[in-house]
Amino acid sequence: MAVRYGFRRFGDDDDFADLDVDELLRLLGDDFMESGDLDDAMDRLLRDGFDDAEGNRIEGLRDLLERARAKRRELEQQADPDGEMQRYRDWLELIEQTEGEELDQLLAQAEASDDERRKEVTRDLVEQRHLQRELMSDRLSERLASYQNYDFVSSEAREEFEQLMSELQADVLNTYFEQSKQFLESPDPEQLQRMRDMMDALSTMIEQDRRGEPLDPSFEDFMDKFGDFFPGAENLEDVMRAMAERAAAAEAMFNSLSGEQQSELRSLFSQMMENMELNFALNRLVSNLRQATPDIDWSRAHRMRGQDGSTFAEAASVAEQLGDLRNLEEFLGRAGAAQGLPEVDIDSVRRNLGDDAARHVQRLQKALQGLKDKGFVDREGGQLTLSPKGIRQIGQQALKDLFAQLHDSPTLGAHREATVSRGGDREETSKAWEPGEPFALHLAKTLRNAVLRQGPGTPVRLHPDDFEVEEYESTRRSSTVFAIDLSLSMAMRSNLVPAKKMVLALTQLIRSKFPRDFVAVVGFGEMAQELRIEDIPALTIDYAYGTNLQHALALSRHLMRAERGERQIVVVTDGEPTAHLMDNGEPFFSWPPVHETLERTMAEVLRCTKAGITINTFALDIERSQFPFVEQIAKVNGGRTFYTSVDDLGVYALDDFVRSHKAG
Repeated sequence: MAVRYGFRRFGDDDDFADLDVDELLRLLGDDFMESGDLDDAMDRLLRDGFDDAEGNRIEGLRDLLERARAKRRELEQQADPDGEMQRYRDWLELIEQTEGEELDQLLAQAEASDDERRKEVTRDLVEQRHLQRELMSDRLSERLASYQNYDFVSSEAREEFEQLMSELQADVLNTYFEQSKQFLESPDPEQLQRMRDMMDALSTMIEQDRRGEPLDPSFEDFMDKFGDFFPGAENLEDVMRAMAERAAAAEAMFNSLSGEQQSELRSLFSQMMENMELNFALNRLVSNLRQATPDIDWSRAHRMRGQDGSTFAEAASVAEQLGDLRNLEEFLGRAGAAQGLPEVDIDSVRRNLGDDAARHVQRLQKALQGLKDKGFVDREGGQLTLSPKGIRQIGQQALKDLFAQLHDSPTLGAHREATVSRGGDREETSKAWEPGEPFALHLAKTLRNAVLRQGPGTPVRLHPDDFEVEEYESTRRSSTVFAIDLSLSMAMRSNLVPAKKMVLALTQLIRSKFPRDFVAVVGFGEMAQELRIEDIPALTIDYAYGTNLQHALALSRHLMRAERGERQIVVVTDGEPTAHLMDNGEPFFSWPPVHETLERTMAEVLRCTKAGITINTFALDIERSQFPFVEQIAKVNGGRTFYTSVDDLGVYALDDFVRSHKAG
């Protein structure tokens, strides 16, 4: 979308509170983990809209697109340049009728008199005037030009014609200089000369700027003399843009007519400008504006079929607004609209769609900017990505949701808060005290916090916010590898996203509460591979067939080969093994599974068991009788098997993890 230059800066006059960016990230994260494409997820979020923390609806780009389309249809019924041409034709016809009636009356009076000389002179005069009118062209512009050299007999007709020409001149000027309505209602020679001077000065500056020469007159001098034409403009670009948009709107008004209508209207405008001796100055300026604004579509046309007619200036204003709306529609309707959202001019939206629509766009802009300001998203190489901070935040949100579910679960019982372990060696670290937890006060850092808070002097008064407590090394170190099934069935049964949320939540818990623990993630389909935790949100399924649990267990065991203490593999799957690695390292797949696949997988279970690695399996949406192999893993290894629905996966995994860490 070409940026419509207004003179207001982004962020001015925001009349709403900051959005809950954390909640926005949660909504974005849910879609991202479903699709694996952050740009698409962002696009859908901004296109569909969302509810803020207070439950207020923020319209998305799709709603705004419908507003723009409805407004365009409404405007197309308001303007009719040909109707304005017809109004001037009808007006001129009334003037001609008044003149004709005056001539007929003059001749009748002469014929009723006894003065033959009077009769003869009057007949010659009436015949001459009729002949003049008969020889006039039917084209409005040429007919008006002819009447400028016509000596009206009727004073009433002459005054009406002068009024018509004055109104027409003002209408033509206002078509190109919309900001000047207030002093162009009845343009006089002095005003027209000032208009010529403005156009010549602006053309000179544009030509100098194009050649890279210093501006003479300077922009400041130009605005001192002609600033009332361009209220709010801050530089030459603003002035050029305002003039170019208006001139392009006038062109669009012409282009909306049929070929014959367009020819007649252009001829009329050219004649009016010639009469006012502005034609050369305007043509020069428009030519310069075309070169200076290649991004503007000067050939655009709109459907304008109003029923009530309008002035040419009003039709140009409608054409300008229709151009804005068409640009807005094209932007809102294209893929990837979110990328261009920061460039949408709020003033243009406000002018065309109203204050309410402008507020919605502003909030969408603020939402997108808030994610960037908080460091949750980055854009690298034209692609939107989640930052490490954003991934941690999504994991923290998922963990918070799981704890809330755990607390409310009628089957799992309430979760007890973890306590500070005192059985290990004291660390050289401390942390802020949280109310309700036992602690060993780190005196030096606590006193320092109090002094920093209250300033120098005695006595030093302690406040709970000053407390820092010593951290102790846990007596139990744990190593955990999460092995996620990436087979096609996981996506088909909508199991993958909850599995990713569970892994993000538990890795966040381990990293924040048990920083000395080892944690890794393995994804397995046809084959297994180690995954970076940062890649989990965008993780997608393996479209090659196979559930290679054997390779997943072997890789997990390999990742923990140097780790000591309690070690476990948490397997999340929705089926039994259907693939294994052959002796040459190539994968083999078969459904139903062959004996060799089950045998090789069980052999890897035995290796893990011998190495002291516990295998805990979360079996999603499967019956014990349907896939008995996971039961056999538990019997051989001694780990646990959880048959759970996808909705309860995270809660069960969290509860088991917390309980196992409390047990030591």
